[in-house]
Amino acid sequence: MIYPARPPAAAPVPPTLDVLLAGTVFFDLVFTGFPVPPAPGTEVWTEGMGSSPGGIANLAVATARLGLRTGLAAGFGDDLYGDWMWSVLRDQEHVDLSRSRRFHDWHTPVTVSLALDDDRSMVTHGHPAPEPITDLLSPPPRTRAVLADLGDPELREASWWREAARDGALIFADAGWDPEQQWDRRILTDLADCHAFTPNAEEAMGYTRTTTPEAALVALADHVPLAVVTRGHKGVIAIDSSTGERAAAPSLRVGAIDPTGAGDVFAAALVLGTLRGWPLQKRLRFGVLCSALAVQQFGGSLAAPGWGDLADWWRLTKEHAAAGKPDARETVTHYGFMEECLKGVDTRRVRRAEATIARFSDADVATDEPVAQPALRYPPPPPRPDGPPSTR
Repeated sequence: MIYPARPPAAAPVPPTLDVLLAGTVFFDLVFTGFPVPPAPGTEVWTEGMGSSPGGIANLAVATARLGLRTGLAAGFGDDLYGDWMWSVLRDQEHVDLSRSRRFHDWHTPVTVSLALDDDRSMVTHGHPAPEPITDLLSPPPRTRAVLADLGDPELREASWWREAARDGALIFADAGWDPEQQWDRRILTDLADCHAFTPNAEEAMGYTRTTTPEAALVALADHVPLAVVTRGHKGVIAIDSSTGERAAAPSLRVGAIDPTGAGDVFAAALVLGTLRGWPLQKRLRFGVLCSALAVQQFGGSLAAPGWGDLADWWRLTKEHAAAGKPDARETVTHYGFMEECLKGVDTRRVRRAEATIARFSDADVATDEPVAQPALRYPPPPPRPDGPPSTR
């Protein structure tokens, strides 16, 4: 008996996304440049203010601006804030919102962030989404990586990111700050399904019950292939057990004005470098660079650098090195890999946070064309007792 030939096996479907995210999007108002901290019964005029999508949008914009195909599952209100953020993320930042949903008669969560010195304080108002966001990811689309906040109980207990891991996605986990400082060690158990864990030093020491960032890093390396501990102005340390690499990268000295979203920008850069197969040292330095560029802008998500910002930084750094500035010459030595990174990338302009919600974005407008005016204008502040009106 002759049996018919067995049909060839179907080729595996390639991932449609590079990065998949899920969480809450906030409308962020960020105030910077305080002459004095605000106090009860007083009014303080600040030097700067910015409006931008916040929350999980910080990560979405950061990854998209680095050229990663980014999908976001989130709830959006049907108010004007929701309209604006949907448009910014989908049309301007090219984030895939096919797994997101607009909810009728649900208002957008709002956060006011006060950037004071090297820290920030936040005030937030909002309500839970009418439906669990995790329901939007059943089943999840195929993706190469997932960025997950294991500090969110709903997300930690959800099955979609574990399903994505079984389908080949690399899970990059964070846990965030525990306001109760109980540091639930069950999070370490959840790392069994993760590729990377990226806490800051205080969080890492809390979860591992250690007393130094270095000891915490070693402890975390027993739970996850890529353990990364960020240390603010002291830089970052990491161990990649899958390659046997251990590395550290110092921070770059910059004039920081707003730390909002700096950790998200670092995580986005780490994902990019990992997906490209970069050595650990290169991944860490690239993440430090992206964070350094972000903190020189205000506004969380819209402070994230694009490749144009990175190209401008590299050009100026090389010019300073050629002029004989010692710090610049050392930086050029450590960041020589940027020459290769910048080949063939899209260096379009990106939008920054504005004091008002602009009617149109000027991010893609050529420099010799008129720039769209904001939809709203705030009145100037009252005259100072010692001189002319201040400006915004």
